[in-house]
Amino acid sequence: MENNTRRDFLKKATAATAVAATATTIGAPAIVRAEKTYNWKMVTTWPPHFPLLGEGADKLAEMIRTMSGGRLNIQVYGGGELVPALQAFDAVSQGMVEMGHGAAYYWAGKSPAAQFFAAVPFGMNAQAMNAWLYAGGGMKLWEDVYSKFNLKPLPAGNTGVQMGGWFNREIKSMDDFKGLKMRIPGLGGKVLSKAGGTAVLSAGGELYTNLERGVIDATEWVGPYNDYMMGFYKVAKYYYYPGWHEAGSVLESFVNKSAYEALPEDLQAIVTNATIASNMWVLCESEAKNNIYLDKMLKEEGVILKKFPADVISQLRKYSVEVLEEAVANDPESQKVYDSFKAFQKQQLAWSKISEQPYYELFD
Repeated sequence: MENNTRRDFLKKATAATAVAATATTIGAPAIVRAEKTYNWKMVTTWPPHFPLLGEGADKLAEMIRTMSGGRLNIQVYGGGELVPALQAFDAVSQGMVEMGHGAAYYWAGKSPAAQFFAAVPFGMNAQAMNAWLYAGGGMKLWEDVYSKFNLKPLPAGNTGVQMGGWFNREIKSMDDFKGLKMRIPGLGGKVLSKAGGTAVLSAGGELYTNLERGVIDATEWVGPYNDYMMGFYKVAKYYYYPGWHEAGSVLESFVNKSAYEALPEDLQAIVTNATIASNMWVLCESEAKNNIYLDKMLKEEGVILKKFPADVISQLRKYSVEVLEEAVANDPESQKVYDSFKAFQKQQLAWSKISEQPYYELFD
């Protein structure tokens, strides 16, 4: 009887222990293995932490860190801090660093087709550029262009319609472009050269000094907010519009393709979606602040705002067509990209003429 009692007791105790263990297991949090942390470097073409452009790079890195829960951390270096600004492309391509931030027209010497993914004279505005890239086949073309450099491109901002630039002489006719030394990159620079000027490519951090010392006679940069921060109003007299050369300038983040593909899928998605958020932030910040700072310069700094004469714009547009045709004539890759760009712009303009344009005319 005693042995039976003991056996019954042991059975009940064992069952109770099993139930308790099961309950404990169900109620307890799962033990998660520590996931790998990735530490990247990003080099940019902008001055460190520069308003809007450098800030965009900083915010992109912070978004990625936050969204990944600290699994992907990116240290941002401004132009010249780790590598010279205009060597960012090579640094990322060669795997010296994992990520870069700039604008694709800086790399025209690497691939002429790259220019079309930044800005095209008399090209598309920010809204249309985003539509082409995200929904019109532009991204696939961009990826194809960069793939041979072991890079993955990602749109990371847009400055909207830019200003025409700062000049130390009035532009009354096309003759005023002759002999003019102007900092203007990409295809816009080729148009200036066709007009008799000299296009100078230099990093943003050098522009104020170059303009002040007369190394250049004029410079374009971005828009009133950024231009005010650069202090151009202190060293140039005339501020021209519209920015015929850059109607919707795309900023880019370019990632070393091998490094990107080594990331888990969720971190790849975080990088991609963080750039989409950055693209929106840069454009919104630009639109929100440009008129505030334009008004400030006109009222407080005595800036002379000038519109390019209609005949000047007409001639620049003709030169632009010539430059674009010449740029793609002997480069099948550029021709393919330009054909897509041109077809999408034609389609977008047809719609905007019965949507955007009539709406703005309501306020004339």
